[in-house]
Amino acid sequence: MILGNVRSKRSARLLQLMLRLQGSRGVIADQLAEEFGVSVRTIYRDVASLSAAGVPIWTESGPGGGIRLLDGWQSKLSGMTDDETSALMLLGVPSIAADLGRSDAVGSAGAKLLRSLPGPLRESARLWQDRILVDVPGWFGGVDDISALPIVTSAVLDSRRLRFAYRDRERTVDPLGLVIKAGVWYLVAGMNGRTLSFRVGRIKNAVVEDDSFTRPVDFDLPSWWAASMAEFDRSLLRFECRVRLSPEGRRRLPDVVGELAAAVEVGPEDNDGWVSAELKLESEAVALSQLIGLGADVEALEPRSLREGLRAVAEQMVLRHNSQ
Repeated sequence: MILGNVRSKRSARLLQLMLRLQGSRGVIADQLAEEFGVSVRTIYRDVASLSAAGVPIWTESGPGGGIRLLDGWQSKLSGMTDDETSALMLLGVPSIAADLGRSDAVGSAGAKLLRSLPGPLRESARLWQDRILVDVPGWFGGVDDISALPIVTSAVLDSRRLRFAYRDRERTVDPLGLVIKAGVWYLVAGMNGRTLSFRVGRIKNAVVEDDSFTRPVDFDLPSWWAASMAEFDRSLLRFECRVRLSPEGRRRLPDVVGELAAAVEVGPEDNDGWVSAELKLESEAVALSQLIGLGADVEALEPRSLREGLRAVAEQMVLRHNSQ
């Protein structure tokens, strides 16, 4: 675990060193050592590593010398456009970084990245950083106990198995990724040949195991999460009903019941352009509240209780609006 952290820090420092030298006429090792908080010997080892990796870097002695890159050489990273650099600044979401226990690292990395960018890109990035704040979890006021999140994060990043208690059962999983949705953190992990999600706030006694695992090369976290959410949404649609829709009602149906529930085949149009459709919604109460939003552009056919419910609401509205 410690070895993994050391390697991660060194990799980050090598990248920062390359960016720092890019466009510079030469920086002495003592200055770099002070900026990066390491020894001069470490700086020279990093220079040797970059050189071995094919980065055209060398040292020059004497006045005006120092550590420098080949004139005109640029890494692919520095070829970022103005929009790309600005978008990168949005990655430092304050509350998310705090949840992960990486607030200091995010702030330090952001400052170093800004210093390494060319002037015009640096000013544009700073503008976004100063004027755009993304703090999604605060909007939803999550109350989960996420004390296990830093440990879970370490297991995810180091590809090490994770053992924890979840709903009074002990689990050992291969942690594949983390997702935050509406201010709630979820761990996506492999277990017994399946990929599952676990709410981090319910994880107790998390321990990172010594043994590592091989992450599936074809696993894509965003794709899996989107498919999982779609399947979850479908599982909620259990109430079956049949309705008639006017052309306007058919057009507005996705707005009131959602795209997923509205994605159904409809019957042939009658002389007035109305069609019938079989819908699956969450419950009769939800169906009643949703279909009311279509007003006179929907007619409930089945079940009878839904039809009567809509009629009762309509009658109450008429009485209320007829009263003085």
